[in-house]
Amino acid sequence: MADQDGDERHGSWAAGDRTREQEPLSVLLEDSAEDLYENAPCGYLSTLLDGQIAKVNGTLLRWLGYRREDLVGRRHFSDLLTIGGRLYHETHFSPLLRMQGEVSGIALELKAADGTRLPVLVTSTVKQDSAGNPLLIRTTLLDARDRRAYERELLRARQEADHERARLQRLTTTLQRTLLPPALVPVPGLDVAAHFHFASSDEVGGDFYDLFPLAAGRWGFFMGDVRGKGADAAVVTSLARYTLRAAAVSDPVPATVLANLNTALNHEFPDGEPRFCTVIFGLLTPERGDVGFHVVLAGGGHPPAVLLRADGSADHLPTPGGQLVGVVADAQFTTTTVNLRPGDTLLLYTDGLTEARTPYGGERYGEEALLAFARALAPTSAHGAVEALTTLLDSFGGELDDDTALLAMGVPRLDAGQ
Repeated sequence: MADQDGDERHGSWAAGDRTREQEPLSVLLEDSAEDLYENAPCGYLSTLLDGQIAKVNGTLLRWLGYRREDLVGRRHFSDLLTIGGRLYHETHFSPLLRMQGEVSGIALELKAADGTRLPVLVTSTVKQDSAGNPLLIRTTLLDARDRRAYERELLRARQEADHERARLQRLTTTLQRTLLPPALVPVPGLDVAAHFHFASSDEVGGDFYDLFPLAAGRWGFFMGDVRGKGADAAVVTSLARYTLRAAAVSDPVPATVLANLNTALNHEFPDGEPRFCTVIFGLLTPERGDVGFHVVLAGGGHPPAVLLRADGSADHLPTPGGQLVGVVADAQFTTTTVNLRPGDTLLLYTDGLTEARTPYGGERYGEEALLAFARALAPTSAHGAVEALTTLLDSFGGELDDDTALLAMGVPRLDAGQ
C-alpha cells in the first residue's frame, strides 16, 4: 500500500522530459512532503478495507510507543483501541464509514504500548478509485488530552474564585462563548435564529444549544440547561454537548440519544452530588418535495417547545413524563412529533426566560405568559420570534438572574419572496 501511495506521488511527474534544473526542486518537494507526513502535529494512519494497518506516520508511533514493524501488516486499527472504543468502532464507527465514506470528529481512546490511554478525535475517509470502488481507509487522529486538562483547570479555577475574581471573570466570558456553536449551520428550506442572554459575567451558566447535520440529509438539534453554575456546570455542559452530537451520529432516534446522554452522565459522575440537566433533542427530516419538515422531539425534563403556526395560533408541544437527564440510571424519555409547514416556527428556550422576574411586582414571567406572547406574535419567522423575545428579555432589566438561550426554526412562507 505504501508503494501505491508512492506511485500516486510520482505519477503527476510522468508527462514529458525533466530538465536538470527541475530535478533538485522535485527531490526537495518530495522530501518535504514525506517529512510533513512523518512529523505532522497529528497522527496519520492508512489501513486496508478490513482495518489492517498499511501505513503509519512517526507522530502516531511516538504517541503510542510502537515501532513501525510492530503495526504495519501485523495489527488492525481496532487493535489500538480500548475495549470500549473497539466495541464502538465495530458497531457504529465502521458501519457509518462504509455508508458515508467519511466520519469526522469521533472521540475514541487509544491504548499505548505501555498500557496508558490516549484520548483522540478520529476522522476517517475512504479512498476510491476512478470508478468509485473503495481502495483503502485514511485516518487522522488528533491528540485530545488537552480537553481533559482544560476541564481540570476549570475546576481548579472554581476553587480559587474568591481571591481571583477579576481573572475568573475574563475566563468565564471566554469560556461561555466556547460552549456555544460559533454559527448555526444553514439548513436548506429552513429559517434559523438563536440568541444567548448572559445574566452574569462572573459565572459560567449551563445553557447550551446546537444544530448540526446528520447522515441521509437530516439534521439534529438540541436545547439544554445544566443544573448549577460555574466551572462544575461548564464541565457537564461540555460533556453533554459532545455526547449528544456523538450519540446522534451513531443512532439519531431522539429518545435513544437522551438515553445515551443519561448513561454518560451517570457513568462520569457516579458518586457525590448529582450532575444533571434538562434537554430537548430533536430530529429534522425534510418532507417530500422539500416543503416543510417532519420533526421528532424527545424531552428530558425541559420546558416544552412552542409552535407558532402560520394560521396565527400558538401552542406548547409538551413531552410529559420525560425525566431529568443524569439523575437515575433508567430514566424514561417521551417523544412527540410535529410537521413544520410553510409559515410555521418552532421555538425552544431555557427557563431563564420563564423564571425571570417581571419589573411589575417581581412575579415570575411563567410559561403561560410566554404562550400568550407567542400567540400575539404568530405568525412570524424564526428571526422575528428571536428578535421579539430578545426585546422582551431586555425589558426585564436587572431581573434576569439566569442565562437564557433561544433557538427558533421556521419554514418560510411560500409567498415570502413575492
